[in-house]
Amino acid sequence: MHYREAGQGRTILLIHASPGSARQLGGLISGLSETCRVVAPDTPGNGDSDALDLSHPEVTDLAAAMLEFMEATDLGEVFVYGSHTGACVAAELAILAPDRVIGIVADGVLNLSDEMLQEYLEQYAHPFPADLDGTYLQKAFLFCRDQYVFFPWYKRSAEARRPGGLGSAKDLKDWVVDVLKAGETYHLNYRAAFRWKAAERLRQVKVPLLLVASESDPLLASTREIADMVEAAGFADLPPYEQPDFAARRLATLRNFLDACPASSTELTS
Repeated sequence: MHYREAGQGRTILLIHASPGSARQLGGLISGLSETCRVVAPDTPGNGDSDALDLSHPEVTDLAAAMLEFMEATDLGEVFVYGSHTGACVAAELAILAPDRVIGIVADGVLNLSDEMLQEYLEQYAHPFPADLDGTYLQKAFLFCRDQYVFFPWYKRSAEARRPGGLGSAKDLKDWVVDVLKAGETYHLNYRAAFRWKAAERLRQVKVPLLLVASESDPLLASTREIADMVEAAGFADLPPYEQPDFAARRLATLRNFLDACPASSTELTS
């Protein structure tokens, strides 16, 4: 598993969304590393991390791999932040090893009906195997570009249009490159997250739990809904991604939650 690391102090494990890598958490890594040790792996089969040797991994498998990563890197106890797919993995990690997790922040959680689950499995994420005419490059580019504009990305309609518009050309290029690195495995984690029963599993979390979502996150409504269904979970909304204060507000929310969690018994530094 490939990972990024920065800072010293209490350890925070960051688990990124699908698709892509921990590169997308660069701003958060920088901000949190001013006071904490931050460790951000690429999840199995994404970015520069090898995929699991499973044809249909579940979120529990991804969490088990994350625990193995923690053992291999001697992380001790951790505070965990997970975004979208990463939020599912963070929750399962807390269920699997509650003695190793101080608390978790789940940023954007999907709650699918059986009908929508079938649609997402059929249409949302497919591999991009190489071909000699290069159409896989265009397909990967459109897959990433249209996630900025529509949700779900394949419903290119006025009703599915998202606020905010496209990101920068560089951000889009970097995202496409990340997806192409794992073009034949990235979709496996997506599908595991789609199958994950959010409310049912989050009720099994026994450590402090905060659900958050940006006002422009397409998972805002489902995150609020799940927060209402999980009695022990707190909820905080964040400003739209495109607002200048988004990064500062998210950072402050994480720091406040971390400060409210019980102190780790093993303060490890890099």
